[in-house]
Amino acid sequence: MNVLAVCHVHSEWSYDGSWSLQALASKFSGRGIRILMMTEHDRGFTPARWQQYRDACASVSSDQMLVVPGIEYSDPANRVHVLVWGQIPFLGEGRPTAQLLRTVADVRGVAVLAHPSRKNAWECFAPDSCPELLGIEVWNRKYDGWAPSKTASALLNGGTALPFVGLDFHTQRQSFPLAMALNIDTEISEETVVHCLKSRRCSPQAFGIPLAQTLFRKVVPILKVAERGRRRAAVIAKYSRKLAL
Repeated sequence: MNVLAVCHVHSEWSYDGSWSLQALASKFSGRGIRILMMTEHDRGFTPARWQQYRDACASVSSDQMLVVPGIEYSDPANRVHVLVWGQIPFLGEGRPTAQLLRTVADVRGVAVLAHPSRKNAWECFAPDSCPELLGIEVWNRKYDGWAPSKTASALLNGGTALPFVGLDFHTQRQSFPLAMALNIDTEISEETVVHCLKSRRCSPQAFGIPLAQTLFRKVVPILKVAERGRRRAAVIAKYSRKLAL
């Protein structure tokens, strides 16, 4: 059975988030989403706060929506970010990426490279040297906009990482029809979700269409044009606001 999961979501538990866990669960449950894959920033977390956060995610989960706790870890330069899920301890702030990935593998978590286009993180990351990496975000709504990343797909060539999509949700502006389809045949729980990811029974979707389908590939040029238009409009709007001051 395929269920839809929204990945890379921040709540008010992140220093730059504004939505409560309950508000997020309510927002996405009405859109056919069954699983929220949370990814709070590592900044400000401690082992004790991580446990409090895990308890909070469990308290807002229901038969209609599973809220899976997760952390977005940053390297010391705040350039390479990695999304981590699993029933594992808090691993600490500012960990070097290779070291972090080895630790995640040791504690049996799962790791996904986030937004490789941000700060050109792809330039200092070699996926083929990190076999512990499960996936790479090929489309991050916050940084890539309305079209897939221009750089992420090349990182998948010759490696074993899977393509992922994520909203990087902080505000309503990051709402977009991107989701991961997870093939789970048993009860939906944090354990079965992580097991599904490890078993690689997952695939990215946009607008309800698998990214691998020919239909979606035909739409990509249109999305790229729309994204260029969106960025131009944003620049014009920003400039207009400055003139109005």
